[in-house]
Amino acid sequence: MAYDGSLYHGWQTQPNAITVQELLDKAMSVFFRQPIETLGCGRTDAGVHATDFYAHFDVEDVDEVKVLNAITGINAMLPYQIAAKRMIPVDPDAHARFDATARAYKYYIHFEKDPFKINRSWLVKDELDVEAMNEAAAVLLNYTDFSCFSKSNTQTFTNNCKITKAVFEEQEGGLVFTIQADRFLRNMVRAIMGTLVSVGKKEINLAAFKAIIESKNRSKAGQSVPACGLYLVKIEYPYFG
Repeated sequence: MAYDGSLYHGWQTQPNAITVQELLDKAMSVFFRQPIETLGCGRTDAGVHATDFYAHFDVEDVDEVKVLNAITGINAMLPYQIAAKRMIPVDPDAHARFDATARAYKYYIHFEKDPFKINRSWLVKDELDVEAMNEAAAVLLNYTDFSCFSKSNTQTFTNNCKITKAVFEEQEGGLVFTIQADRFLRNMVRAIMGTLVSVGKKEINLAAFKAIIESKNRSKAGQSVPACGLYLVKIEYPYFG
């Protein structure tokens, strides 16, 4: 599935807030005429978008025709900002979150005011040293403990991740940052971006960036950048492409 997260309080169902999961589960429950509870491949924060998102669910006593019409029927009940793309039968023990072998995010920055990029990209008015930012981003591949970029008091057992790609590319009027890893910590990409932008502004140098990672202290890293520029763009699984 894919969704524009601008209007929603993230993926995961929450009390007193409208989320993507809540609306998806309601639409699917109506279509399949039974209670459906999905489990997503991750938890995107409020305002974060996804162009490639997976969720698994169990459904009982459904004929083939119903399954073939599921995408059309579910999309008819979902708001325009949320789109179901395809439905894939998997083994009963398949898990959307734990079976994922890689995830990738993109973060978009633009440099001039643009009404068509509201809630889609982050407006940065400062001049950035992209070469220095890429040099710092490459350093991420040499580390595994990213405690300094994680929200505190999370329920994870480890803050270790294996980053396999981290690079800025220039595009017309802005930048796009792509980062891929086996897993991500809560708020990790936005915290990394905030720290790399500090490098780009020449507020910190490469040595300081390395020291921040090695400190394992969130208070040493930069501020989290706005959610509007962040997109979950790729999830990989061992059993389908």
